[in-house]
Amino acid sequence: WFCLKTSAAVVSARTYADFTTEATFEIKKCDIHKLDEAPATQVVMTREEGLQYYRTMQTIRRMELKADQLYKQKIIRGFCHLYDGQEACAVGIEAGINLTDHLITAYRAHGYTYTRGGTVKEIMAELTGRRGGIAKGKGGSMHMYTKHFYGGNGIVGAQVPLGAGVALACKYLGNNELCVSLYGDGAANQGQIFETYNMAALWKLPAIFICENNRYGMGTSVERAAASTDYYKRGDFIPGLRVDGMDVLCVREATKFAADHCRSGKGPMLMELQTYRYHGHSMSDPGVSYRTREEIQEVRGKSDPISMLKDRMLSNNMASIEELKEIDVAVRKEIEDAAQFATTDPEPPLEELCNHIFYNNPALEVRGTNPWTKLKSVS
Repeated sequence: WFCLKTSAAVVSARTYADFTTEATFEIKKCDIHKLDEAPATQVVMTREEGLQYYRTMQTIRRMELKADQLYKQKIIRGFCHLYDGQEACAVGIEAGINLTDHLITAYRAHGYTYTRGGTVKEIMAELTGRRGGIAKGKGGSMHMYTKHFYGGNGIVGAQVPLGAGVALACKYLGNNELCVSLYGDGAANQGQIFETYNMAALWKLPAIFICENNRYGMGTSVERAAASTDYYKRGDFIPGLRVDGMDVLCVREATKFAADHCRSGKGPMLMELQTYRYHGHSMSDPGVSYRTREEIQEVRGKSDPISMLKDRMLSNNMASIEELKEIDVAVRKEIEDAAQFATTDPEPPLEELCNHIFYNNPALEVRGTNPWTKLKSVS
């Protein structure tokens, strides 16, 4: 028994010196539009980076699965669009830019709220509409914000011109920052997006426009919705990249490439991330009436972003199965604690309903649902 006990201890105490500290990986080549060179296909990832990407993707995945559960228990109500399957997009983009850069997205925003610095606790409490939520319980699933993150936005495509405005501010202030504006394949045919491309190109804005192509806009496949599904070419006069959005390293390298392009004053860049969502469009969509269960299972089996990273790390001796399991356990605990908080934290009181309409104004009176109801707003 003693021998067994000590040998187990030796295995679990396997020193970190045994692991490969960094490895080079061959990644899929990006398709390019109006560019002479493409992002690198030989890339280096350190063990530290790999563990960080793994933990972040696993946290987003577990958080979304927990949100699904709370929604089905009617604890989360209203709109709720889940990000599971697309984790490599958010994590890869963040690895290619700085936290001082800016990001704006549509309403599938939980993952980005987390990568931009929100905590699981704040996000879960926002989903349940509680005081401790990241927007004080008033935003819900689609409207969360952190520093340099301008939120989920509920109007399809409307975040793209706003993002160009943020990029204009970066250029105006000359701070060498940029803005990433994300939209889905469903928003890609919006007129306002093309108007934005035009202004961004004319003014050479430090803007990266990213289409997260998850193959379906609500229940409509891309082939039925767009005469050209080459979204990366649709900036016409703006250079573009088409990237494997299920591989965190592909997304990271393409984002770095696009960021360098923007920071060198060459103007905007378009990226199309080919990705996939495991859930339906929103919680009211079972997600299987316009695609088969087999299709979803095939993507999960062949190109799951978390499994792909895990296999790379294990096959290059960058981590052990036990170590990754420990991360999984820690993540599960963090999610459970956050869910506990999100279901017990009080809702915001009614008198706070109209607060924060203005950033820095004296208190003002707000008309309620009729002229006789008077509410108060404090900045």
